[in-house]
Amino acid sequence: MSRISIDVSGIRQFTRQLKQMDAGLGKSVRIMLNSSAEIVVTKTRPKIPRRTGAAAASLKVSSSQTEARVAAGGRKAPYYPWLDFGGNVGPNDSVSRPFFTEGRYIYPTVRENNQEIQKTMSTGISALAQESGLVVTDE
Repeated sequence: MSRISIDVSGIRQFTRQLKQMDAGLGKSVRIMLNSSAEIVVTKTRPKIPRRTGAAAASLKVSSSQTEARVAAGGRKAPYYPWLDFGGNVGPNDSVSRPFFTEGRYIYPTVRENNQEIQKTMSTGISALAQESGLVVTDE
């Protein structure tokens, strides 16, 4: 059995190399990225203040084959950025909320759960590589 070593330094390069072996693996990469981002959504939702629940319900995961995103707000909760980051809104900026550069909910949750997110991604990447027929070793 011959052994080939592939050194990957980024998700784009990893995805490109997987696609060369199996064109259908791009979707699997996107699903893996979604599962990592879903950790953020699940752990952020309970932290968001509720009156109607629209702001918490607006948290969504979206992804491409190279990145995952957590989006919030939109038409159903256009005030979400104000809830998370603060600032002044209303007539003549009459409603004020202290401004937090890093936000109150999403970014702190990412920081708090960084190890779990990285572990989920690492496990997912290893599983994808193995599905492609690669032997995965930790070096």
